[in-house]
Amino acid sequence: MTDNSSVHRFESEHGLHLFLTNGSRIYDLAPQIAEEIEIAMADGEAAVSAILARYGLSSPPYIDDAAPVDPPVRALSLAIAQKCNLACGYCYAASGEFGGLPKNMSWEVACAAIQRLIEDAQPGERVNLAFLGGEPLINRELIQRATVFAAQEAALRRVSIGFSITTNGTLLTPGDAAFFEEHGFAITVSLDGVGESHDRLRPFRGGGGTYERIISRVAPLLARQKRMQVSARVTVTPLNVGLVQALDRFIGLGFHSVGFAPVLSAPRSQFELQASDLEILLEEMIGCGRKFEQEMLAGRRYPFSNMTEALRQIHRGTHRPYPCGAGAGYFGVSADGGMYVCHRFVENAVAKLGDVSVGLDREKRRNWLTDRHVHRQQPCSQCWARYLCGGGCHHEVIHRGRPACEFIRGWLHYCLTAYVNLSEQRPELFSK
Repeated sequence: MTDNSSVHRFESEHGLHLFLTNGSRIYDLAPQIAEEIEIAMADGEAAVSAILARYGLSSPPYIDDAAPVDPPVRALSLAIAQKCNLACGYCYAASGEFGGLPKNMSWEVACAAIQRLIEDAQPGERVNLAFLGGEPLINRELIQRATVFAAQEAALRRVSIGFSITTNGTLLTPGDAAFFEEHGFAITVSLDGVGESHDRLRPFRGGGGTYERIISRVAPLLARQKRMQVSARVTVTPLNVGLVQALDRFIGLGFHSVGFAPVLSAPRSQFELQASDLEILLEEMIGCGRKFEQEMLAGRRYPFSNMTEALRQIHRGTHRPYPCGAGAGYFGVSADGGMYVCHRFVENAVAKLGDVSVGLDREKRRNWLTDRHVHRQQPCSQCWARYLCGGGCHHEVIHRGRPACEFIRGWLHYCLTAYVNLSEQRPELFSK
């Protein structure tokens, strides 16, 4: 594995390849050219640039230094209930209350948020409305009322709308299954492993495990999903870095997709992944990826979402100056109506850029997007993966820095090799 800030050289079963940071482009390498590039990389950036120009691989920058100006908002997440019935030690929202008193969102706030989202969209465009918490199902009545209202408003304005919810699963009912199916929800259920592995991390507030209850409550949704899609998200801490068992188990249960989210920043440091944990995590993730490759080559579906998303981005040649749409096309709305750069920053005054009643503060938003651009982040400017990574989750970076850069590069290196192998052996996977 060889790289510098503008190229990354890697090898697959099908030979040598070059990933160009600018534009996220992949080229096969003849051995002679590979050797020339290897020598140039040892000599520095200028030598690499000269080699790329010689072989016609130079191009103007795909990403410049400019931040987007007033990008349209196309997604909102509503903190519909800033309260929770669980006591997860790693929770960035401090048990769902974000450091304040527990509260529910009112109809007036939800209505204003929905109107602001839909009124700014043009006919034919798509928007997304997400419900989060805390535990959003504590405020089930408002979820249902807001969904029906948003669907009606979107239809009147000929705007396509999608709905999603992230839930701990303990309060799900068969009635929820019917409602979510009717409105085509994308549902994410938090499950941090199988059995005791999950229960150690996600107990009820009064004590006691939640795994068996969640599995029984989610079963009607898994059985009914057609329009709706039910996914499992596993938050990974030093206490549950074994991933393959959980992935197989949840795929076997019928989840539409299963993904892993490492904890890099938490209120209590014992839940944060350290360097040694990240080394184990990378091995586990690659193990899951290899299982994915085997299943895909055998013609079987294996919905490992970290892998499918990475391959999708590599195939598209994704190149971006931010890790996500936070503060640009996406905002988190607090129970009181504040508009924050994302759901993880709710009640953080520094990240509040407006209110659903009056809209966004353009200057604050412009400053946020300028400051968070990957070209202004270090050591990102010297990293070959910067336009695939985007500089890392803003919330985690601001609170802890970038302890996972080696992990991210290692994972993306593996995904590049897997992409080449799969595209050579099953190119139809990427034509859909």
